[in-house]
Amino acid sequence: MSPFIIGVAGGTGSGKTTLSQAILQRIGVEDVTYIQHDSYYIDRSSISSEDRQRINYDHPDALENELLIRHLKILLNRKPIEKPIYDFKTHTRKPETERVEPKEIILLEGILIFVDPTLRALMDLKVFVDTDADVRALRRLKRDIEERGRTVLLVIEQYFNSVRPMHLEFVEPSKRYADLIVPEGGLNEMGVDVIVQKMRSVLGREAHRV
Repeated sequence: MSPFIIGVAGGTGSGKTTLSQAILQRIGVEDVTYIQHDSYYIDRSSISSEDRQRINYDHPDALENELLIRHLKILLNRKPIEKPIYDFKTHTRKPETERVEPKEIILLEGILIFVDPTLRALMDLKVFVDTDADVRALRRLKRDIEERGRTVLLVIEQYFNSVRPMHLEFVEPSKRYADLIVPEGGLNEMGVDVIVQKMRSVLGREAHRV
Protein backbone atom coordinates (compact mmCIF):
# COMPACT_ATOMS: atom_id res chain seq x y z
CA MET A 1 0.00 0.00 0.00
CA SER A 2 1.02 3.60 -0.59
CA PRO A 3 1.80 5.87 2.35
CA PHE A 4 -1.16 7.55 4.07
CA ILE A 5 -1.21 11.35 3.68
CA ILE A 6 -2.62 13.55 6.45
CA GLY A 7 -3.06 17.24 5.67
CA VAL A 8 -3.12 19.76 8.53
CA ALA A 9 -4.39 23.20 7.49
CA GLY A 10 -5.61 26.33 9.28
CA GLY A 11 -4.89 30.03 9.54
CA THR A 12 -1.56 31.55 10.43
CA GLY A 13 -0.82 31.06 14.13
CA SER A 14 -3.71 28.62 14.54
CA GLY A 15 -1.57 25.90 16.12
CA LYS A 16 -0.90 23.66 13.12
CA THR A 17 2.74 23.15 14.01
CA THR A 18 1.90 22.53 17.67
CA LEU A 19 -0.61 19.89 16.58
CA SER A 20 1.86 18.31 14.17
CA GLN A 21 4.58 18.17 16.82
CA ALA A 22 2.16 16.65 19.34
CA ILE A 23 1.30 13.95 16.79
CA LEU A 24 4.96 13.28 16.01
CA GLN A 25 5.73 12.97 19.71
CA ARG A 26 3.00 10.40 20.20
CA ILE A 27 3.60 8.35 17.04
CA GLY A 28 7.35 8.71 16.56
CA VAL A 29 9.34 10.10 13.66
CA GLU A 30 10.38 6.64 12.49
CA ASP A 31 6.93 6.14 10.93
CA VAL A 32 6.08 9.68 9.81
CA THR A 33 7.45 11.90 7.04
CA TYR A 34 6.80 15.52 8.07
CA ILE A 35 6.59 18.18 5.36
CA GLN A 36 5.70 21.86 5.72
CA HIS A 37 4.14 23.67 2.78
CA ASP A 38 6.29 26.70 3.73
CA SER A 39 9.34 24.90 2.33
CA TYR A 40 7.84 25.27 -1.14
CA TYR A 41 7.66 29.05 -1.35
CA ILE A 42 8.90 30.13 -4.77
CA ASP A 43 12.54 31.20 -4.82
CA ARG A 44 12.80 34.99 -5.22
CA SER A 45 16.58 35.25 -5.54
CA SER A 46 16.27 36.64 -9.07
CA ILE A 47 14.66 39.90 -7.92
CA SER A 48 15.77 42.68 -5.57
CA SER A 49 15.14 42.55 -1.83
CA GLU A 50 12.84 45.57 -2.21
CA ASP A 51 10.71 43.75 -4.77
CA ARG A 52 10.60 40.67 -2.54
CA GLN A 53 9.03 42.74 0.22
CA ARG A 54 6.16 43.70 -2.09
CA ILE A 55 5.10 40.11 -2.84
CA ASN A 56 1.95 38.75 -1.24
CA TYR A 57 3.28 35.60 0.44
CA ASP A 58 -0.16 34.68 1.78
CA HIS A 59 -1.61 34.13 -1.71
CA PRO A 60 -1.62 30.58 -3.15
CA ASP A 61 0.45 31.76 -6.12
CA ALA A 62 3.41 32.38 -3.79
CA LEU A 63 3.94 28.63 -3.41
CA GLU A 64 5.26 26.10 -5.91
CA ASN A 65 2.52 23.50 -5.60
CA GLU A 66 3.62 21.72 -8.76
CA LEU A 67 6.91 20.76 -7.12
CA LEU A 68 5.20 19.73 -3.88
CA ILE A 69 2.70 17.55 -5.75
CA ARG A 70 5.52 15.96 -7.74
CA HIS A 71 7.43 15.27 -4.51
CA LEU A 72 4.40 13.75 -2.81
CA LYS A 73 3.84 11.41 -5.75
CA ILE A 74 7.47 10.33 -5.55
CA LEU A 75 7.07 9.61 -1.84
CA LEU A 76 3.88 7.68 -2.56
CA ASN A 77 6.00 5.50 -4.84
CA ARG A 78 8.32 4.82 -1.89
CA LYS A 79 11.21 6.89 -3.22
CA PRO A 80 13.08 9.73 -1.45
CA ILE A 81 12.92 13.41 -2.41
CA GLU A 82 15.21 16.43 -2.12
CA LYS A 83 13.04 18.98 -0.31
CA PRO A 84 13.87 22.68 -0.72
CA ILE A 85 14.99 24.72 2.29
CA TYR A 86 13.45 28.19 2.41
CA ASP A 87 14.99 31.23 4.11
CA PHE A 88 12.21 33.49 5.40
CA LYS A 89 14.57 36.34 6.20
CA THR A 90 15.68 36.71 2.57
CA HIS A 91 12.66 35.15 0.80
CA THR A 92 14.95 32.82 -1.11
CA ARG A 93 15.72 29.12 -1.22
CA LYS A 94 19.03 27.94 0.12
CA PRO A 95 21.33 26.19 -2.36
CA GLU A 96 21.27 22.96 -0.35
CA THR A 97 18.25 20.65 -0.02
CA GLU A 98 17.03 18.19 2.60
CA ARG A 99 16.74 14.52 1.72
CA VAL A 100 13.36 13.17 2.85
CA GLU A 101 12.71 9.44 2.99
CA PRO A 102 9.28 7.86 2.39
CA LYS A 103 7.54 6.45 5.46
CA GLU A 104 4.17 4.86 6.20
CA ILE A 105 2.51 8.20 6.97
CA ILE A 106 3.13 11.60 5.37
CA LEU A 107 2.13 14.55 7.57
CA LEU A 108 1.69 17.65 5.41
CA GLU A 109 1.16 20.99 7.14
CA GLY A 110 0.32 24.38 5.66
CA ILE A 111 -2.07 27.30 5.60
CA LEU A 112 -3.15 26.83 1.97
CA ILE A 113 -2.86 23.09 1.37
CA PHE A 114 -6.64 22.60 0.98
CA VAL A 115 -6.95 25.32 -1.68
CA ASP A 116 -5.33 23.41 -4.56
CA PRO A 117 -7.71 20.63 -5.71
CA THR A 118 -4.89 18.46 -7.11
CA LEU A 119 -2.95 18.69 -3.87
CA ARG A 120 -6.09 18.12 -1.82
CA ALA A 121 -6.94 14.98 -3.78
CA LEU A 122 -3.71 13.33 -2.62
CA MET A 123 -4.72 13.53 1.05
CA ASP A 124 -6.38 10.63 2.84
CA LEU A 125 -7.30 12.65 5.93
CA LYS A 126 -7.77 16.44 6.03
CA VAL A 127 -7.58 18.22 9.39
CA PHE A 128 -8.36 21.92 9.87
CA VAL A 129 -7.11 23.72 12.98
CA ASP A 130 -9.66 26.38 13.96
CA THR A 131 -8.49 29.16 16.29
CA ASP A 132 -9.83 32.67 17.06
CA ALA A 133 -8.42 35.44 14.87
CA ASP A 134 -7.04 37.54 17.75
CA VAL A 135 -5.08 34.56 19.11
CA ARG A 136 -3.70 33.78 15.65
CA ALA A 137 -2.66 37.40 15.07
CA LEU A 138 -0.72 37.60 18.34
CA ARG A 139 1.01 34.27 17.67
CA ARG A 140 1.97 35.46 14.17
CA LEU A 141 3.38 38.69 15.60
CA LYS A 142 5.50 36.84 18.15
CA ARG A 143 6.78 34.27 15.63
CA ASP A 144 7.70 36.72 12.88
CA ILE A 145 9.63 38.95 15.28
CA GLU A 146 11.46 36.15 17.10
CA GLU A 147 12.05 33.67 14.26
CA ARG A 148 11.98 35.66 11.03
CA GLY A 149 13.63 38.92 12.02
CA ARG A 150 10.65 41.17 11.20
CA THR A 151 9.78 44.45 12.92
CA VAL A 152 6.50 44.98 14.76
CA LEU A 153 5.40 47.58 12.20
CA LEU A 154 6.18 45.30 9.26
CA VAL A 155 4.26 42.38 10.79
CA ILE A 156 1.21 44.54 11.51
CA GLU A 157 1.23 46.03 8.00
CA GLN A 158 1.55 42.58 6.45
CA TYR A 159 -1.28 41.25 8.60
CA PHE A 160 -3.78 43.87 7.46
CA ASN A 161 -2.54 44.11 3.86
CA SER A 162 -2.31 40.41 3.02
CA VAL A 163 -2.62 37.92 5.91
CA ARG A 164 -6.15 38.80 6.99
CA PRO A 165 -7.67 39.32 3.50
CA MET A 166 -6.05 36.13 2.18
CA HIS A 167 -7.31 34.19 5.19
CA LEU A 168 -10.86 35.36 4.47
CA GLU A 169 -10.57 34.69 0.73
CA PHE A 170 -8.73 31.37 0.72
CA VAL A 171 -8.00 29.77 4.09
CA GLU A 172 -11.34 30.06 5.89
CA PRO A 173 -13.38 28.82 2.88
CA SER A 174 -11.06 25.79 2.57
CA LYS A 175 -12.31 24.59 5.95
CA ARG A 176 -15.28 22.99 4.18
CA TYR A 177 -12.96 20.36 2.71
CA ALA A 178 -11.82 19.16 6.15
CA ASP A 179 -12.71 15.70 7.42
CA LEU A 180 -11.95 16.82 10.97
CA ILE A 181 -11.94 20.29 12.57
CA VAL A 182 -9.77 20.67 15.67
CA PRO A 183 -10.17 23.86 17.73
CA GLU A 184 -6.90 25.17 19.22
CA GLY A 185 -4.69 22.61 17.47
CA GLY A 186 -2.15 20.81 19.64
CA LEU A 187 -3.72 22.19 22.80
CA ASN A 188 -6.81 20.10 22.07
CA GLU A 189 -5.96 16.74 23.64
CA MET A 190 -9.10 15.06 22.37
CA GLY A 191 -8.38 16.18 18.82
CA VAL A 192 -4.81 14.89 19.05
CA ASP A 193 -6.11 11.57 20.41
CA VAL A 194 -8.50 11.11 17.49
CA ILE A 195 -5.76 11.73 14.91
CA VAL A 196 -3.25 9.54 16.74
CA GLN A 197 -5.72 6.65 16.95
CA LYS A 198 -6.33 6.91 13.21
CA MET A 199 -2.60 6.88 12.54
CA ARG A 200 -2.11 3.85 14.77
CA SER A 201 -4.88 2.11 12.86
CA VAL A 202 -3.06 2.87 9.61
CA LEU A 203 0.17 1.54 11.08
CA GLY A 204 -1.61 -1.60 12.30
CA ARG A 205 -0.77 -0.93 15.93
CA GLU A 206 -2.77 -1.79 19.00
CA ALA A 207 -4.97 1.14 20.02
CA HIS A 208 -3.65 1.12 23.59
CA ARG A 209 0.03 1.33 22.65
CA VAL A 210 1.83 4.58 23.47
